[in-house]
Amino acid sequence: MGPLTRLRKVVVLGSTGSIGVSTLSLFEASKAPVEILALTAGRNVQRLIEQAIQWRPLVAVIDDESCLEALRAGLEGTGVRAAAGAAAVVEAAAMGADWVMSAIVGAAGLAPTLSAARTGAVIALANKESLVCAGPALLRIAREAGGSVIPVDSEHSAIFQVLQPACISRVSRLILTASGGPFRTWTREQMALATPEQAVAHPNWSMGAKISVDSASMMNKGLEMIEASYLFDTPEERIDVVIHPQSVIHSLVEYADGSTLAQLGPPDMRAPIACAFSWPDRLPWPAPRLDLAAYGQLTFEAPDLERFPSIAIAREAMRLGGGAPAAMNAANEMAVAAFLDRQIGFLDIAASVAGTLDRMNSLGTLEDASTDPLESAMMTDASARRIAAEVVAQKRQRN
Repeated sequence: MGPLTRLRKVVVLGSTGSIGVSTLSLFEASKAPVEILALTAGRNVQRLIEQAIQWRPLVAVIDDESCLEALRAGLEGTGVRAAAGAAAVVEAAAMGADWVMSAIVGAAGLAPTLSAARTGAVIALANKESLVCAGPALLRIAREAGGSVIPVDSEHSAIFQVLQPACISRVSRLILTASGGPFRTWTREQMALATPEQAVAHPNWSMGAKISVDSASMMNKGLEMIEASYLFDTPEERIDVVIHPQSVIHSLVEYADGSTLAQLGPPDMRAPIACAFSWPDRLPWPAPRLDLAAYGQLTFEAPDLERFPSIAIAREAMRLGGGAPAAMNAANEMAVAAFLDRQIGFLDIAASVAGTLDRMNSLGTLEDASTDPLESAMMTDASARRIAAEVVAQKRQRN
């Protein structure tokens, strides 16, 4: 029985977010033979109830424990067990699925992703923070357990699809594409006055607020550079970014002979999810098709590092190594939350991240604090959040 006809046991971590919703939409559109073991969500209890009623998992888990009674009430009589809390999310990840979608946003996704990796499952990785905070350990744990990690971010999925294993030693560059976000043509003066509503209005992709702000600041590209370095064992100096507003070419691989291979497709996250679900096969589903004639032309430009310093900040974190990527991620989460809460300005996000890294580097607190990858990442995360809170507070006082 082939992989596309065999019933596969599935866990979806972060089922109510944009990637989780797209995953379930893909299963429905493709009629893929899946048995959902668990669905987990942060605090969107109503959507989780609706999903659980439709898909009938063994368990539905809400991270916010204050929502447990509402979840139980909504699932009464369905046979779906309700659970709550971070530990319950980790337990759901370890239920023995064949395939786990890791789509929890932020560092909160690290513990359940590591838990799933230890079971030997195929991890469809949309939680970029897991790689940023503990990439080498995550990949090693998955490999030793007999599983694998397949990227779901459109950029890394593109590289994954065109990176030829026989020629991997002949790769000269990985080139990540970026839409440029909603502020691609804005001046720094305009960006300084940007509102959260403007920052989350992405021109091409439908994403949650935090990821949309990362796209607007291009911090998402910084995080993706770190991911690419770990996933494809490529040093920082051989990873580049190019602005491509149409989001048709999702990334490129340049080889030593001058050949550059690209993966193209409409901006629809169900395509990389389908790739991760069916690889090395291809999942038939009514996918939107690419009509290049309709686009007319595809354009490219170099990123402006003065207006978007996040790429340079990420390169510095990669050069520093140790806990620097995890610290960068934690500081960014704090700064983005403060921006969405209207406590700081848009340009303060990158400045707060850079300030946090500078302080931690000067204090010598960027070394891995433990041999346990989760413990080390969490210790660095906590330390970075404390310092970032101080940096953000200073920015807030100046505004």
